[in-house]
Amino acid sequence: MKSKPTYYIFSVFSFLIFIGMITWSCTDVAKENQMPKDKVVIPKPAIIKKPGSSYNDTLIVHGKAAVFYSPDSLQMQKIKQVNVSDVYATITHDCYYQMQNALLVIKKYWPKVKTIQNSKARYLLFLKADKTKICIDLDKKNDICGLFLFDGKQDPVLVDMPNIDTALGFYFKK
Repeated sequence: MKSKPTYYIFSVFSFLIFIGMITWSCTDVAKENQMPKDKVVIPKPAIIKKPGSSYNDTLIVHGKAAVFYSPDSLQMQKIKQVNVSDVYATITHDCYYQMQNALLVIKKYWPKVKTIQNSKARYLLFLKADKTKICIDLDKKNDICGLFLFDGKQDPVLVDMPNIDTALGFYFKK
């Protein structure tokens, strides 16, 4: 049997060797995993802006209305050219079904709200009851489709079509 001092020295020595091995192995792994900062290249995502409208017409809106907007046919061709086919398919699919759903909800629960579908006017001119005017340039809206609610009194508001139920209640009940 080992004497107690020898046993303690051996235990302490073994412990120090163990700690040294862990420290040495961790620093080696950390050095291997580090990449030089000058070689790391993070690609910037391309910023795709909606192409401008083919028209410069103005749609005049007065009274209670829900104005849907979407691109004209030439604009759609340009959008298709700058997007990957899967992305283009997703965007057009989402727009179509969101607009159809919003249209059904408005007709069912808010039948007195006039619905207007626009794809051939670049500008929306809202005429308020107090004779003030608000003009919206759809080329400045980067979404290819959308929906503005207007009651003739308040400023028009661009709403989130998937949340149309809530948006209608908040806007028209004010």
